[in-house]
Amino acid sequence: MSRFWNDRVRGLTPYTPGEQPKLENLVKLNTNENPFGPSPQVIAAIKGVLDEGLRLYPDPDGQSLRRAIADWYQVTPQQVFLGNGSDEVLAHIFQGLFQTGQPVLFPDITYSFYPVYCGLYGLEAVTVPLDEGFRIDPAGFRQANGGVIFPNPNAPTGCLLPLAQVEEILQANPHRVVVVDEAYVDFGGESAIALVDRYDNLLVTQTLSKSRSLAGLRVGFAVGHEDLIAGLERVKNSFNSYPLDRLALAGAEAAFADGEYFQYTRNAVIAEREKLELGLQALGFNVLPSAANFLFVRHPEHDGAGLVQGLRQRGVIVRHFNKPRIDQYLRITVGTPEQNISLLDALPLVINEM
Repeated sequence: MSRFWNDRVRGLTPYTPGEQPKLENLVKLNTNENPFGPSPQVIAAIKGVLDEGLRLYPDPDGQSLRRAIADWYQVTPQQVFLGNGSDEVLAHIFQGLFQTGQPVLFPDITYSFYPVYCGLYGLEAVTVPLDEGFRIDPAGFRQANGGVIFPNPNAPTGCLLPLAQVEEILQANPHRVVVVDEAYVDFGGESAIALVDRYDNLLVTQTLSKSRSLAGLRVGFAVGHEDLIAGLERVKNSFNSYPLDRLALAGAEAAFADGEYFQYTRNAVIAEREKLELGLQALGFNVLPSAANFLFVRHPEHDGAGLVQGLRQRGVIVRHFNKPRIDQYLRITVGTPEQNISLLDALPLVINEM
């Protein structure tokens, strides 16, 4: 450790992202990237702003993109906040909207950036156990807190919480911000954005990384009551007033303009997920019900870490979390038809060797 680090940096346990391997010819099913590329309109829009205008700063408020998102979800632009990926949006939420003195609540099995942000911003954290089926239990969020956050569908489980149960959590916490992190909602869920005009404590975050195939562009956003958005703007403009560059703004707006392509790729991922689930079940895997672009699975007779290693030796990479309750599970991204077949072909070989 450097002698120049302060105490907070010394105490941090940083988030570990999924591996981005440099080897060629790998079947990469470990980071939940969309197997289908972005809309051709996105590529054209980005090329359209590759000119001398890059010498100028982008629109600090991203007004055109905010209008496009607002139109898509039938809200006002004043209810939309933009960030450099949803992780940056979440960071601003932890820093500016969660209260100190009481713990932030989130599930015990969930997106592992949440405890990192608590450490970074000096917030206490309390985890709420998932039930035996790895589902979020709204009753666990009826306790004193400084804010609530959970993914829906949850990650890494993929399980979906119905909107009626999201409302239960909102109603139990009227004086605290409740954040619903919807990175995967387009693959099988109903967005809680439909509830933002009824609950002034609700903030919904989304990303263009998954269902819009733009993980490399880094665009995220939040939708909620204007007062919440104004608070996030205060944090942003005290940290980085130009979070999205001209290329990201143009590409993201084009992604929302091409609704037909969005629906096509979304439906293709869902169809592949269903086929992959059947294939894994035929090999003896237990598969949790997923509303995301990945499956969370375990084999009752074979060690999870061993399966991951055996697959890697055959050029297939999936994600393994060496954590309590889920150390036997694999999180498998839904790939292209060819990638999924490669996985299903490799698994019997790995199982036979174990």
